Amino acid sequence: MRARLTIRMRLTTVFGVLFLLAGIVLLGVTYVLVSASLPEGSQVFAHSKRLADGGGGTLVPSPEQAMEVDQLRVRAVQEGVLASVLSQGAVALVVVGAAATAFGWLLAGRLLQPLQRVTETARRIAHAPAADRGLHERIGMAGPRDEVRELADTFDLMLERLDASFDGQRRFIADASHELRTPLTLNRALLEVAHRRGASAEVVQLTETLLEVNARHERLIEGLLMLARSDAEIGERAYVDLADIVEHVAYQLPREGVVLEADLREAPTMGDSVLLERLALNLLENAFRHNLPTGGWVRVATDTGPDGAASLTITNTGPLVAPYEIPSLFAPFHRRNRSRLHAPGAGLGLSIVKSIAHAHGARLHTAPRPEGGLTHTLTFPPVPAGGYAERAA
Repeated sequence: MRARLTIRMRLTTVFGVLFLLAGIVLLGVTYVLVSASLPEGSQVFAHSKRLADGGGGTLVPSPEQAMEVDQLRVRAVQEGVLASVLSQGAVALVVVGAAATAFGWLLAGRLLQPLQRVTETARRIAHAPAADRGLHERIGMAGPRDEVRELADTFDLMLERLDASFDGQRRFIADASHELRTPLTLNRALLEVAHRRGASAEVVQLTETLLEVNARHERLIEGLLMLARSDAEIGERAYVDLADIVEHVAYQLPREGVVLEADLREAPTMGDSVLLERLALNLLENAFRHNLPTGGWVRVATDTGPDGAASLTITNTGPLVAPYEIPSLFAPFHRRNRSRLHAPGAGLGLSIVKSIAHAHGARLHTAPRPEGGLTHTLTFPPVPAGGYAERAA
């Protein structure tokens, strides 16, 4: 693909080309005017003859010969003058053209500096850990209300509305989840009371089904609350070791015949320990749940890279997953098993994992295994020097 010139380079090129064209036209006009103002050879000869006759001098050569000599001299002088105009004018045009091009480069950079400010702000927002992270930033451009100022103000207005929209969405999810927890808890209590009493077999079966549905709704509400919390910006970060978190979580989960292989080495990072524990829990639950009926295994490893970045890798056996299915696994409420009533989860596990990873600035890479199953690799930013100081304190 051919590289395209930047706007600054194109403006500089336009300035330079226009100046050179104007200089060439000016040099051509000067050349024509100077050429037209020079006297003809016959006029010089007649003038020199009148001067000689008036002074009493005698011309040695014949008039025809003297005229021819004077015309040759005049023509030589004219050609010298015109050549000097062209050569010196061309040199001056090149020097001044180079200076004008350099000035055009500086001027274009000065004119485009406000646009660079808009670009830097947009780049910081685009590279934020999560989609809504950094929307509180504003350009706040001052100066005259020109086209660039209007662009910056419009961009600020768009950021303000997006920030308000994301905040409203998070508040709605959190408020609605909190409001729904109370009636679900009450329903569960009533169903458990009805189940304990001496009811008929049909009532017992119905209450068990309703309890299962109610439990699924409770998991959904908890998942929504966790998703809303993980989407929010992390305030205080503490020193945590991924190896300790994984060890605490891994051996508490029901394995159902799946073999757990752990290689836990020290992997320090900075973050929210509760959210990181939920991240590890969701990944391991997903690895155990979507596994082989017999002969399955889950391997979990933590380590620290040469640059100090902590990593967490979870690999499991399981059904075959196509590479194009990977992005959809992290979509909210996505299930590979389409049975929603009897599904053990709420369809938010990997969505919460992705959100927590982004909130911590971690890179999440998921790849299918050729034999079946998945490999999740999380790489966290290195711990800054202050993190170790906090741990030592």
